[in-house]
Amino acid sequence: MAESMLGLKRTCRCAEVTEDMIGSTVTLMGWTQKRRNLGSLIFVDLRDRSGLMQVLFDETSVGGDGFAKAGTIRNEYVLAVTGIVQKRGGAVNEKLKTGTMELMATELRILSEADTPPFPIEENSQTREELRLKNRTLDLRRPDLQRNMMVKSRVAQLARDFMAQEGFLEIETPMLGKSTPEGARDYLVPSRIYPGRFFALPQSPQLYKQLLMVAGYDRYFQLARCFRDEDLRADRQPEFTQMDMELSFVDTEDVLDVNERLLQYLWKEVLGVELKVPFRRMKWIEAMNRFGSDKPDLRFGMELVDVSEIVKDCEFGVFSGCVKDGGSVRGINVKGQADMPRKKIDALTDFVKGYGLKGLAYIQVKEEGTKCSFQKFMKQEEIDALVDAMGGEKGDLLLFGADKFKLVCETMGALRCDLAGKLGLIEPGKYEFLWVVEFPQFEWSEEEQRFQAMHHPFTMPMEEDLEYLSPDKDLSRIRAKAYDIVLNGAEIGGGSVRIHQADIQEKMFECLGFTKEQAEEQFSFLLNAFRYGVPPHAGLAYGLDRVVMMMLGLDSIRDVIAFPKVKDSSDMMTEAPGEVTEKQLDELGIAIRTQG
Repeated sequence: MAESMLGLKRTCRCAEVTEDMIGSTVTLMGWTQKRRNLGSLIFVDLRDRSGLMQVLFDETSVGGDGFAKAGTIRNEYVLAVTGIVQKRGGAVNEKLKTGTMELMATELRILSEADTPPFPIEENSQTREELRLKNRTLDLRRPDLQRNMMVKSRVAQLARDFMAQEGFLEIETPMLGKSTPEGARDYLVPSRIYPGRFFALPQSPQLYKQLLMVAGYDRYFQLARCFRDEDLRADRQPEFTQMDMELSFVDTEDVLDVNERLLQYLWKEVLGVELKVPFRRMKWIEAMNRFGSDKPDLRFGMELVDVSEIVKDCEFGVFSGCVKDGGSVRGINVKGQADMPRKKIDALTDFVKGYGLKGLAYIQVKEEGTKCSFQKFMKQEEIDALVDAMGGEKGDLLLFGADKFKLVCETMGALRCDLAGKLGLIEPGKYEFLWVVEFPQFEWSEEEQRFQAMHHPFTMPMEEDLEYLSPDKDLSRIRAKAYDIVLNGAEIGGGSVRIHQADIQEKMFECLGFTKEQAEEQFSFLLNAFRYGVPPHAGLAYGLDRVVMMMLGLDSIRDVIAFPKVKDSSDMMTEAPGEVTEKQLDELGIAIRTQG
């Protein structure tokens, strides 16, 4: 039967007991990690979020009734134990902070009994994720997950402290706003008072933080909850936290400077790692050409090489035809892998096909000469020229893809990263930061058959490209004053200088296909505010969850979110989304129509 803790007060957490406290009486409270009954002695490992403390029960110290009660303890029982801290009588556990001590119990209360958990509460659990997510509350008791949550809490607090010192004001922005057409799908919230009308949950506080700059607040910061109804990957969630900021009277360099110092501060305080600033800068086009990605991983080489000029006139139609059609041929040199079995090369071919590439060509540079998948279509001197262009040496495997610029670069870039992981080329514990700058202002949407803003409609173009900001000109030539902060091949944050001139914003909307009436209807509150004096401003937002994931070297963002969703956006623990009653639907004026 569960007992009350009335009259007891916890002295400290389990792993906060120190050797200075030997001989003192303390009260600890927590969960039973493990119990060992040796007959005349009972040992219990008591666990809370700080760690473990060994508790010793014998009849002399705790009394006959207390000792009998200790015999009923099972894993995950919640206990309150008062006792005297002493040096361990048995072997020392050097893996524990409290491994030299134990608590000789003088009083025991069982605050709560527990059923046997469906899986062990242990670090680095091998239990399948589905079962753990269904019982997430138990999963969150695991020490490794608890450490993740504590690091995330610390990062959030340190960020707040740093931003306050830099003159930022923490201001909340609304959760219920207006749906806007650009970007990912909105999560919509029906209005009971205005039937047929909807709020949208924020994809970001973008418009509100710009309005705060117009309102004169100068420097804004917020840990903002954001929502995006999009397909999920390991590093994405439908709801997440942004570390969001906006600054007035600044340009790109000012934003980059304060953020480099913020990251330097966080890595030093949390990980004890000294980051060298300023971080490297790389233009978007250079990143795509060299690494096939706008978020390149700089922890290893294997850069892409453009061999289009070398193969444009060869008789291998896959290469020459691609170049003739305006495409590109790109290669990577996988050092020392010339003897890779055909079965593995075929698996790499399947990998690139998954990205949309039709196939993968290769040259194996061996002691006895080159072995080439397209040997019969090219002269030996042409193959030798390819090997030279790729910096190929004996023992190397050269892989080639051919297609449109963006597709071949992104696919070969993904192959580069896949191979680096498989071949162990990535040094653990290394942090390579990079600013990617000068993104394209627009990108072509095949689905919409029009240009869309690569970031959002409020990003300022590079001043020297403003002459092309017109629907009748080549919008692909315009570069944006946008910047992403990249760490180890993942984008952890991004932002831009914003448009603050009404005429440029009007042209931007025109290029995106908005009529004046449509722009006014969607963004009237912003455009009206902009009529009364707008400071030059810029901002940036981090995915807080992703930052912590990268800090800790984790593979999944779910490991830093207390109650995450799975790939279909559902919550396995609460079984959300769920059905609602007819009464609730009637109040909202909503009828459910079955699709199909």
